[in-house]
Amino acid sequence: MAIRAVFLEFAAPVVQQPALATPAFSYNPGRDLRWLLLRPWTLVGRLVVVLWQLLSLAVVLLVQGNSRDSAVQQRLGKRILTTLTGLGPCFIKVGQALSTRPDLVRRDWLDQLTQLQDNLPAFPHAIALRTIEEDLGAPVETLFEEFPNYPVAAASLGQVYKARPVGGPWVAVKVQRPNLTYQLRRDLVLIRLMGVMAAPLLPLNLGFGLGEIIDEFGRSLFEEIDYRMEADNAERFARLFQNNPAVVVPRVDRSLSGQRVLTTSWINGTKLQERQELEAQRLDPAALIRTGVIAGLQQLLEFGYFHADPHPGNLFALPGKTGAMGHVAYVDFGMMDSISDSDRLTLTGAVVHLINRDFTGLAQDFVALGFLNPKTELAPIVPALEEVLGGALGDNVGSFNFKAITDRFSELMYAYPFRVPARFALIIRAVVSQEGLAMRLDPSFRIIRVAYPYVAKRLLAGDTAEMREKLLEVIFDSEGRLQLERLESLLAVVDSDDSQAGASLLPVAGAGLKLLLGKQGSSLRQRLLLTLVRDDRLNTEDLRGLMELMGRTFSPRRWAERVLARVNPLAA
Repeated sequence: MAIRAVFLEFAAPVVQQPALATPAFSYNPGRDLRWLLLRPWTLVGRLVVVLWQLLSLAVVLLVQGNSRDSAVQQRLGKRILTTLTGLGPCFIKVGQALSTRPDLVRRDWLDQLTQLQDNLPAFPHAIALRTIEEDLGAPVETLFEEFPNYPVAAASLGQVYKARPVGGPWVAVKVQRPNLTYQLRRDLVLIRLMGVMAAPLLPLNLGFGLGEIIDEFGRSLFEEIDYRMEADNAERFARLFQNNPAVVVPRVDRSLSGQRVLTTSWINGTKLQERQELEAQRLDPAALIRTGVIAGLQQLLEFGYFHADPHPGNLFALPGKTGAMGHVAYVDFGMMDSISDSDRLTLTGAVVHLINRDFTGLAQDFVALGFLNPKTELAPIVPALEEVLGGALGDNVGSFNFKAITDRFSELMYAYPFRVPARFALIIRAVVSQEGLAMRLDPSFRIIRVAYPYVAKRLLAGDTAEMREKLLEVIFDSEGRLQLERLESLLAVVDSDDSQAGASLLPVAGAGLKLLLGKQGSSLRQRLLLTLVRDDRLNTEDLRGLMELMGRTFSPRRWAERVLARVNPLAA
């Protein structure tokens, strides 16, 4: 029965996400399983190699992993690197994800795993030249004035050359590794087979939907190896950030790009990897972190289209600042994904519910997002969420991070049916990679410290119809009463924005006033009038409370002290 269940799992249809172009070879687990079963010599031989390598590594880590000898830990890090590199692209991708998590992986091992980002062994130069000629229809010497004999970087799926086209500026030419389709197809079948068979043995609910999560990973990998799709992705991403000087996207050269070759403008930057290197270049790590995190939040909560692989090899620091924002360049747009409008709005609401400590609303968000079954009884879950997440939040939102969530949620998963929907696999990967990168540059960084003010500002400014709807939902209860404590909480969160030293409240106040008086604020004005005239009589308590809150928040004396503190910090 177990084997039959595995085969049924493979045969299940895969829900495909919409893409801008159709990949040359798409992922299909049922078809690929049948393909590999017809080649039993490949199936058995590769399975033996994978299991032997992974089990050997696991035994070594169990025996020596607790050693306090730094030399032993360095050897273990090299062993992990060598094992993943030897197993090929699928396993290298797993290592890349781990390389962004300094809170999960020892520093000794992390230093080795970062080499998986763009410091892997290069494939033969002659193969790269042949691939370029086959894809672009002409030999390298007729297309480029200068083309080096060795790449500047080699990653899991391709390697990059710094070259100069005929009559043009320097460009980055990414050339795909040979035989990738075969390797990915073979290994994804094995990974899915092992995952589905091991799922019932995993603790908590970690095995639930594991096959679908692997399918999501496989789908994204096959899209990633069609560089025509990556070119589409890069141009779409550039359009989203075209008015943001803090985010730079290289320009695609379509005349020198194809299915296995991608040419873009060259980015002169410093990898977002080591704080000391950034400071040596007189770059501000805090400003760069802020740009990366806010850009990530915009992708998830505004655009609904996001870079799913923001590891240090794909993000570069550039000189200059725009206000409190450093300048960051994104590269490598192979692994991208979309989030539905419904999920995007629910995620925004979930952050708001966290701000307001509305754990009933948060539990309902988990149901809407698919982390809880719609038939789940929420009554016992709400106090558990309050205990776990409320305790993690504490009095200071800055103490809250995704590692804390993961640790505390493991307690909940023993008793409650939480699960990870397949469509959130890449979203979670992107968020934890972003937080891990930031924590590598600043161990004290907490992503929620940036996320809270960002969401609160958008709500108070009411810059879109959906944000205005969320604002009404937040500051008015189901009976139409003004919830001043929630409005005060939002203002306090904006006021706590570390980068603005309180100055961010002024533009938010201006945007809020513009909303209240403008035609787009008609719903807000109507709700305010209804809360003043309730039960056939005039109620001035809410209005008086609102005026007192505005007075406390925007008192002239308070703002004078803020200005003085910014001009002369010693006077504070």
